[in-house]
Amino acid sequence: MSVLSRLASTACALVALTGMARADALTDAVIDQHILPTYARLATETAEFATLTENDCAPTSEAVRAAWGEAFDAWVAASHLRFGPSESDNRAFAIAFWPDSRSKTPKALRSLLLDSDPVVNTPEDFATASVAVRGFYALEYLFYDPAYADLTSPDYACAFVKAVAQGVSRNSAAILTEWQEDYADKLRHPDDRYRSDEEAHQELFKALTTGLEILADMRLGRPLGTFDNPRPNRAEARRSGRSLRHVQIQLDSLRQLAQLLSECDQELSQHLTQLFDKADRHAANLVDDPSFAGVSDPQKRFLLETLQQDVREIKEIAALDLGPKLGVEAGFNALDGD
Repeated sequence: MSVLSRLASTACALVALTGMARADALTDAVIDQHILPTYARLATETAEFATLTENDCAPTSEAVRAAWGEAFDAWVAASHLRFGPSESDNRAFAIAFWPDSRSKTPKALRSLLLDSDPVVNTPEDFATASVAVRGFYALEYLFYDPAYADLTSPDYACAFVKAVAQGVSRNSAAILTEWQEDYADKLRHPDDRYRSDEEAHQELFKALTTGLEILADMRLGRPLGTFDNPRPNRAEARRSGRSLRHVQIQLDSLRQLAQLLSECDQELSQHLTQLFDKADRHAANLVDDPSFAGVSDPQKRFLLETLQQDVREIKEIAALDLGPKLGVEAGFNALDGD
């Protein structure tokens, strides 16, 4: 039996004792098996990326791009955990400013590069720059869009890469530290921030359903557009060919959260597992179109729509069956807030 399964079994055993133990056990399991490890990985990968750029920071460097990709993967796996420390000081937006519906990143990045803005020279100064140029998506433009390759000198481009890498590393470390030293206890022991175990449950449930909603409506919905007006250029991270990769990473991370939250109901847990399995199979069918560029083609569009429907089905089952078991009202909308 895996460590996760043993802990979940312990949590479920406590359910039989008291409703209070149930809440504490499930919250502990999500924090210890999902939230803290996910943010620890993000802190580790971004730190390794920042360390690498101290000696190798050229935008054309394959090692730099690979380290950026590993760190970006770690962020996508954490991107549904948008509460608490990730929201302080706009940390999440500074790490990954998306969706960028007004194209702020390319505009701000172009201006910064053309002016060789000295804001990149110190971490303190760079922390005052627009969040649109401080994270992973700004680097994607510099790394993979030829229109940005020659806007500034190699030295300035290198300084910018270092500034972004150091910034995402500092923000990721700050998020993890606050979770470890303070916020985890607030979630485990309701008092002021969370007034009851049910409110803690609601926060975790909201992370799951909001993640599913972002996946369906943004990561898949934005490039789908409408049948008459598909929008392939709105696909996330299309320049680096990571659109499908992000969907698959988030599916995997949300699956883990859903399993932890539903572990005490074996039938529901198995049902959710089957739904995630189906979504994974349909995502795999898109491997030949990793940036969703073929969304205008009826066949490829159908595959993307099928995957989107899978995600919406998971969210529906979570809302109808999982929410009530966690003490969350069946009609709760994940985007409504507390």
